[in-house]
Amino acid sequence: MTRIGFIGTGIMGGPMAANLAAAGHEVTAWNRSPEKAARLPGVRVAGTAGGAARGADMVIVMLSSGPVCDAVLLDEGGVLASMAAGSALVVMSSIPVETAQGQARAAGARGIFYVDAPVSGGEKGAKAASLAIMAGGTAQAFARVAPVLEAMGRPVHVGPAGAGQLCKLINQSIVASTLVAVAEALVLARQGGADPLKVREALLGGFADSTILKQHALRMATADFVPGGPAKYQVKDTSTALAHAATLGLDLPMLKLTDSLFAAMVDKGEGDLDHSGIIREVARMSGAREAA
Repeated sequence: MTRIGFIGTGIMGGPMAANLAAAGHEVTAWNRSPEKAARLPGVRVAGTAGGAARGADMVIVMLSSGPVCDAVLLDEGGVLASMAAGSALVVMSSIPVETAQGQARAAGARGIFYVDAPVSGGEKGAKAASLAIMAGGTAQAFARVAPVLEAMGRPVHVGPAGAGQLCKLINQSIVASTLVAVAEALVLARQGGADPLKVREALLGGFADSTILKQHALRMATADFVPGGPAKYQVKDTSTALAHAATLGLDLPMLKLTDSLFAAMVDKGEGDLDHSGIIREVARMSGAREAA
């Protein structure tokens, strides 16, 4: 059993914390909306983020952005100030590479092991404990936290601090671009008189098959845009990936176009829709007769 402080129990964090408790760990959670933490089976609730971190062997953070993470971690009386030397901090939020590296330095100065470990798999993967977990940090830090991470999915150590976030940016670039490609395909199918659901069915198992085709093409074809992964977070990741690529001297044309489409969707007030709702923007941009 590991004593875990869990910070952020939203769409993804809630089931992740519940899975840790089900695996036998002692989990104390904090969330800005306390009721979201209170309803999790086997999970204690702390009144503050620092309270959840105090006395923990490991603190796991699943918050919405880099600035939010930094505020909760680094503010006076926050998470890092409440953690003991020799404990471990695992940030599973999707944040900029440079933010993760800065957090690693701050944790190291206090004798705290640091791993950035963003995830992929969405709400479904969080509930099933089947998340892809991309971990950055020292080999020693990863070895320390890996057994706990395995209760939430499949952790892979990809490099030093920040490398997990880089891997997540790569993942999100592939996801976003594939969502756009699948959306275009279904708009083309509908415009051409084919049944989008049957087109999806016909493509399963072929070279065009993918998790996006299996899960999100179904959402697109049935206009089910209740958020699992909101579009506003998708564009956050694509924009962050472009910014990081620029620091490396790279200009990524496919990602640039994909980012512009998601940005346009968010600008139209649709940022809280699931990212599969990008089919609406693709339909508008393509001049389709029938909107998704």
